Amino acid sequence: MLEPVVDRDGAPFWRYAAQGELRVQACADCHELRFPPRPCCPHCQSFGTEWRAVGGLGRVWSYAVPHPPLLPGWAELAPYVVVVVALEEAPRIRVVGNLVAAPGAPINSPDPERVRIGARVRAVFPEGGLPQWVLERAS
Repeated sequence: MLEPVVDRDGAPFWRYAAQGELRVQACADCHELRFPPRPCCPHCQSFGTEWRAVGGLGRVWSYAVPHPPLLPGWAELAPYVVVVVALEEAPRIRVVGNLVAAPGAPINSPDPERVRIGARVRAVFPEGGLPQWVLERAS
């Protein structure tokens, strides 16, 4: 399956994800959250960074449903849903991941027809730490 490309700036994101935590980089000086991780704050140009836990709730900002032909190993899983999620605590931050029907379910488990822009989702972390998303039930 897909493995993340881990660089120095993003390594803490993947380390926290492997522990089941969604954290994003923040500027140690102006405290603005930023994602994807990078060495310099785009707001104040500081190189100071820290990692802040976020609740893992958000809304579907966009999504795609890939269909074959795809890379080998992915074609048999298609169609599956890839979502871009705007985080509740920081709507300017968007995180990409697969939508799954339940924690630990395969990436092709949800019905693509159920996905809507604006749908509430929450982060889940299967073994391996790649963040995924599940639809929040309406209450």
